[in-house]
Amino acid sequence: MLTLSVEKRTKGGASAPVLRRAGSIPAVVYGAHQASTPITIDARAFEKVLREAGEATIVSLAGLGRPGQGEPLPTLIHEVNLDPVTNHPRHVDFYAVTKGEKVEVAVPLVFVGTSTAVEEGANLVKVLYELEVEADPMNLPHDIKVDLSILKVINDRIHARDLVLPVGVELVGEPEDVI
Repeated sequence: MLTLSVEKRTKGGASAPVLRRAGSIPAVVYGAHQASTPITIDARAFEKVLREAGEATIVSLAGLGRPGQGEPLPTLIHEVNLDPVTNHPRHVDFYAVTKGEKVEVAVPLVFVGTSTAVEEGANLVKVLYELEVEADPMNLPHDIKVDLSILKVINDRIHARDLVLPVGVELVGEPEDVI
């Protein structure tokens, strides 16, 4: 589990452009059992966590534990707003999760293996790059492996139903979707 240090923003605090120039990113954390709370995070630390975690890994926010508790708050990176010119994060939404309550998340697909059909000249067309699943946030996979070696002849397909999902992870989308 990754941990990120955060600070609460106050109403009379610095504006978003001032925070960004200082190397911070304005953000907000919210959830079913968490009031919407404006926070700031260090830009470099967040970019490192985003590369490692993606949007399907628990990120603990230190310095923002639940009332009466000093422990980090488990969250998922819900949305990242990127600057259209620099492609650096401008704002981040974190979704506070509760152990035992399932969440729906798009988990990236990782293609492994080689296809016999492709080696014989067929084209490999990847339709999906992530899969919508539902699971307890503490059991979310970082990615889902797609074994291309089952594609033996031209026109073979891998459907969502063919993927091996970890225990406790359920497919949300259509089982007939072609990967």
